Amino acid sequence: MTRRDSLRLGAGLVASACLPGAWQGAHAAARSLPLGAAAARKPGIGEALLRSCGLPGASLGAYARALDSSTPLVALNPEKPFQLASTTKLVTSMAALDLLGPQFRWRTMAFVRGTMMQGRLLGDLWIVGGGNACLSVQDLQSWMAEWRKLGLREIIGDIVLDRFAFQLTERDHEHTPTPAADRPHHAWPDALTLNEGRLKVTLSPSRNGRPGVLLEPPLAGVRIEQGRSGGGGCNAWAHWSDPADAEPRISVQGSLGPGCSRREWVLAPLPHAEFTARAIAGLWRETGGQLHGRVLDKSRPDRHALMPEGPDGEPQLPFSTHISAALPELLREINKTSDNLAARNLMLALSRGFPHKPATLPAAQARMREWLARQGIAPGDVEIENGSGLSRGERAKPRAFVDLLSKAWTARQASSLIDSLPVAGVDGTLEHRMTRGAAAGQAHLKTGTLLDTRALAGYVNARSGKVYAVAALVNHPEAARATPALDAFIEWLVRAN
Repeated sequence: MTRRDSLRLGAGLVASACLPGAWQGAHAAARSLPLGAAAARKPGIGEALLRSCGLPGASLGAYARALDSSTPLVALNPEKPFQLASTTKLVTSMAALDLLGPQFRWRTMAFVRGTMMQGRLLGDLWIVGGGNACLSVQDLQSWMAEWRKLGLREIIGDIVLDRFAFQLTERDHEHTPTPAADRPHHAWPDALTLNEGRLKVTLSPSRNGRPGVLLEPPLAGVRIEQGRSGGGGCNAWAHWSDPADAEPRISVQGSLGPGCSRREWVLAPLPHAEFTARAIAGLWRETGGQLHGRVLDKSRPDRHALMPEGPDGEPQLPFSTHISAALPELLREINKTSDNLAARNLMLALSRGFPHKPATLPAAQARMREWLARQGIAPGDVEIENGSGLSRGERAKPRAFVDLLSKAWTARQASSLIDSLPVAGVDGTLEHRMTRGAAAGQAHLKTGTLLDTRALAGYVNARSGKVYAVAALVNHPEAARATPALDAFIEWLVRAN
């Protein structure tokens, strides 16, 4: 299968749906023009579709160019920098494929600090984080089962968490939103995180209306308080409370009787260090392991933090290592679902020397700038700060963005990048967009959304057989108004000659 063929997924070539609103006329005009006239006027038509959203022209940026051409089909404010939102993840993905390679994986290691005797560890178990943002409850349960197979059943000492593969400061987060319990997608990077710091609370119906409560992962020391059921109905709810003078707790109120559906909440209630510590304690106990000490977060790094040594002074081999999926699969998670934390952790992995040397954000930014320069991108054309798009400092000129996409198309790992992108009308963040028009199955595009930004960037397979690299960016307080126009623009590109 060629790269062009790989774009022909999903719905295939289907009839266009009727287009509502102010841009219907412009779209109809594009279809009605004779072939020669259409070729001459296409740039104006494409711009008209974007401008039809009614926002000021200065708030719109677009660039589209066939991969076999040096002349753009559309160039609207091509040299003006625009906020990228989550289309930033495309740049992070390109750099990671080139600098880290498709075999890159995150590694989380467990070391024994003591003597193993008949299933008992007379000492501590150290867990050294390696930046895996995708470590899940199921992963940890499987990894703990592996510990059991290796003979570990009881830990006399402590479980010590080492999170120093990332060395971050408050300044590294100053341009990104502050995490909150009800905004799990705003979690900050961490070298040792579980479930991205997300707690799933599930309430199940029962005969007496008193909801069953399940926490995933189980958090040691978190109390579940249930009030009296209301005697009927399906009005149960759960609330996280973290008082300063007591253990955190989940308060459950209301009823969930027979015939009711399960109710679920996803929260990010605690900082990574505390969340991971409580989860590891809870899961180790749940899997049948015994712990006589505590789960401790190491307070400061030392020379043993990343390279533990054995009694002879030589580097100690890990007791067990959890290895993440390879980079192409990680990119599918990052781009299909627009995973902010995984993108930020991947950006940090670009830091030179990682994982043998702790990653810092300035080091990762420096390597990104070096990589952009090697792609022929001038300073100021593309600015990447944390790799996710949460920062409004992450900007690009539409023309420069398309230059990057065009280079990526010819790279050895192009298929891994293309396959990671949402497909219009088929999956990811585009599953419910462009579902019936010509673009369904024909556009692999990363979406971008902030309160004042809407964006699409990637590749569009035209009916003519050409493939277009495209970046369409809108920065305005009412950017949401532009979403239909962006979709219509992509539909028009599919019909381009």
